[in-house]
Amino acid sequence: MTRPMTSRFAVRAVLFDLDGTLADTAPDLGGAVNRLRERRGLDALPIELLRPVASSGARGMLGVGFSIRPGDDGYDALRDEFLAEYESALDRDSRLFDGVAECLAALQARGLRWGVVTNKAQRFTGPVVAGLGLAEGASVVIAGDTTPHAKPHPAPLLEACARLGIAPGEAVYVGDDLRDIEAARAAGMPGIAAAYGYLGESPDLAAWRPDAVIATPLDLLPLLDAAGR
Repeated sequence: MTRPMTSRFAVRAVLFDLDGTLADTAPDLGGAVNRLRERRGLDALPIELLRPVASSGARGMLGVGFSIRPGDDGYDALRDEFLAEYESALDRDSRLFDGVAECLAALQARGLRWGVVTNKAQRFTGPVVAGLGLAEGASVVIAGDTTPHAKPHPAPLLEACARLGIAPGEAVYVGDDLRDIEAARAAGMPGIAAAYGYLGESPDLAAWRPDAVIATPLDLLPLLDAAGR
């Protein structure tokens, strides 16, 4: 789905979600789930089945992989096992989506800063960002435990803007999940939906009410004007 846009956003920075927006991390998340399944004598699941819930982390992966939810008996122990397994091989097969590297280079060429705001905990975020080659270019990286609240709460986006020294309205946030658009709205910045991403459990993008929808990372560029130019 794409939405033709007539408006442009005058910004000083662009903030991105990580999983499903900048990078396809589902192969490594799914690999961790499948290794847990194999230990229990279960067949591996195809990544295509796991990919849609990759943005939901352990909750989404274990929900599909084991039909278990937070609060169920055994969930906490299985979550901890999953996270340890993921941490042991979290940058093996994860890759930037096609067009992301070119998009980020174009933003920098325009004098726009960019950063990462993810719900992934810092113990995973740091290595993944570094492994994807994003650490040097990112002006700010906010993990899921950087602030007391995770998305859809606006706190992570507001913290990113504070570290950049800009007002929330001077940034846009790009994400592939409903909570990303909700967080942007609550923070007072435009929210752009990445239709090429995982889309989570609510893939009806029109219902999200984003300020724009992009079909590829490079579709972001025509929507942006540098503030003050």
